[in-house]
Amino acid sequence: MSEAALDRAITGGEVRLQAERPAAPAAAPTASAAAPAHRPRRVVDPVAAARNLPRGDVSEFQRSFRHWFSRTVSATVMKTYFRLELSGRENIPDGPALYVFNHLSWLDPMLLLAIFPDRPRIHFYGPKEADLTAGARNKFMWWTSVIVPFSPRKDDLLTSVKWAQAVFDTGNVLAISGEGTIHVHEGDLLPFQEGAAYLALRGGVPVVPIGITGTSWARFRSTVKVRVGKPIPTGERPTRQAIANLTARTWHAVKDLVKDDRDLPPPWRFERWLTDLVNDWGPGGREAAEALRGPDPADVPIPPPA
Repeated sequence: MSEAALDRAITGGEVRLQAERPAAPAAAPTASAAAPAHRPRRVVDPVAAARNLPRGDVSEFQRSFRHWFSRTVSATVMKTYFRLELSGRENIPDGPALYVFNHLSWLDPMLLLAIFPDRPRIHFYGPKEADLTAGARNKFMWWTSVIVPFSPRKDDLLTSVKWAQAVFDTGNVLAISGEGTIHVHEGDLLPFQEGAAYLALRGGVPVVPIGITGTSWARFRSTVKVRVGKPIPTGERPTRQAIANLTARTWHAVKDLVKDDRDLPPPWRFERWLTDLVNDWGPGGREAAEALRGPDPADVPIPPPA
């Protein structure tokens, strides 16, 4: 989510979306008026919220089956091919939250489906596709009911934001790549886009940093680790200052989880071919992707809170 698109969501879109929230009584000025304005949690009907999900047209039974099927396929593939390790399980919230993870491979969503508990259900913000009815892979992802798609033209921003809110309103979690793209270097982290912070602040849900290690190469029976960091609470309104503060804090939290990782040596030919098969490196292929490097933590200041 680019800065320009985010501005549209905060200024033009947020005005329209405010109608969803009950009006709060005016508070008398106090000495702490400079502190961040915290909002009460939304009171919603889960059944009505489910109808606002991306696949609100399917029944709860169908949604449950498709989620179970997605998790079963993911667990079978990932646990057969890799050795999976999960640490920080105690940091997984019981209710709605936003998971922000570093993105090493298109295998990462399957990894998170395979290794996390089945409740709360995980949804994924993406893929960035103009038309999910084109192509077998897109059609399957749409069928699973676990994705919140958005257009690369960002002409559906309000719709995707409302879909994301519906995930939270149904008591589930939304997982999003903070980098917004695949980054092949283990232990390195590209700058985060501001969309994740905006969605968490708007939804009033905690941000849970997720560090993924080992999926940059599809190496058979290699160890893949998922580290869950301590949740970062939210509550303030999604102002520009609050978004910048939360984005920086989330970046540092994920960076701390992967800072000791190092790039893995290239595997043998079949595993290199399989890695390229399951990934879309974009223009220039993997060679161009490998040229990208993230900033040093000292160069990512944390702005003051709102």
